[in-house]
Amino acid sequence: MRSIKIQVRNLVKVFGDNPGKAIELLDQGFSKVDILARTNQTVAVADVSFDIQEGEIFVLMGLSGSGKSTILRCLNRLIEPTRGHILLDGEDITTYGEKQLREVRRKKLGMVFQQFALFPHRTVLENAAYGLEVQGVPRQEREEQARAVLETVGLKGWEKAYPRELSGGMQQRVGLARALVCQPDVLLMDEAFSGLDPLIRREMQNELLALQSQVNKTIVFVTHDLDEALKLGDRIALLKDGAIQQIGTPEEILMRPANEYVAKFVEGVDVSKVLTAEGVMKKPLVVLSLKDGPHVALRVMRENGLSSLFVVDRVGRLVGLVTAEAAFGAVERGQHDLASILVREVPTALPETPVSELIEMLAEAKYPVAVTDPERKLVGVVVKGAVLAGLAKKARGIEE
Repeated sequence: MRSIKIQVRNLVKVFGDNPGKAIELLDQGFSKVDILARTNQTVAVADVSFDIQEGEIFVLMGLSGSGKSTILRCLNRLIEPTRGHILLDGEDITTYGEKQLREVRRKKLGMVFQQFALFPHRTVLENAAYGLEVQGVPRQEREEQARAVLETVGLKGWEKAYPRELSGGMQQRVGLARALVCQPDVLLMDEAFSGLDPLIRREMQNELLALQSQVNKTIVFVTHDLDEALKLGDRIALLKDGAIQQIGTPEEILMRPANEYVAKFVEGVDVSKVLTAEGVMKKPLVVLSLKDGPHVALRVMRENGLSSLFVVDRVGRLVGLVTAEAAFGAVERGQHDLASILVREVPTALPETPVSELIEMLAEAKYPVAVTDPERKLVGVVVKGAVLAGLAKKARGIEE
């Protein structure tokens, strides 16, 4: 289990000159629309609570006016919460004075905006090193660190260029480098890719996922784009009128929508691109060991109504597969081990492999797909019927 990095408790943000009256009505159960009509106060965030785990990409998603960007800016107090608590590493930053808050922003919280906000008169290197310059880090040291981060985000060789010489995607990489150079624990990304062309946007999404595999930051990502949320998010919080409608993994949001609003929001999504092997696989309740022989293999297959079985070693790593036909032939020939009849080239997938890729694999495969972890330990089995059932279940809106 990951530790909790950020805890948000009963967060409320009201814009207006009489927030107390708005909160009073909010506590009585009045809607955002009713409160605006009665008090002329806008409830941007309506009593929101959630936890963000260390090292995850947590996506705040919703339509315009849903409160997602306001919540993000409350996390570093660029916008002051009206009520509630925000705990970073267990410390409530809503109680911090200006000096403490400044230190937290400099050292723990990095922010990447939709508009790149680069200094046009500074080079790429100078832009990337700016955060360290503000902290008073000597020039040689900050430039060395900035060069290393620029290489990480794919901008090695562009250090002397100016922002006007870069494409939109490259400028956003500079913004990302500037946020990373101070080595923050948390990255706050507000519609960071929304201003980019679709192709560049997809490339940046891929870059972020690749970068996250290296740096493993806690990332809070704001978007109004469902496909982007599903691609990037470890978990997604879907918002409407400042309130959370559902928090869950992409698969949970798609397959088990919490209410009608969520269901309508996600309808029309190509489930095969989001549903993963983990969601359609069956646990391998029956497997063979290398020490088992053809007789054992036939008996186990007969008892369980199977035509093949996966074989694992002593620690559960996948070795191969044995078919009933091969086992029967081995018995007829008087063979006593599985090694000679083992099919070693079997289709495999990781738990996070999209169903769209599984469909292609199963179309060409003679055998079920083995789902293995990165250490090649067998964790599940996928057959054609399971994939079709998973897609059909979503189409019918049926829950297990």
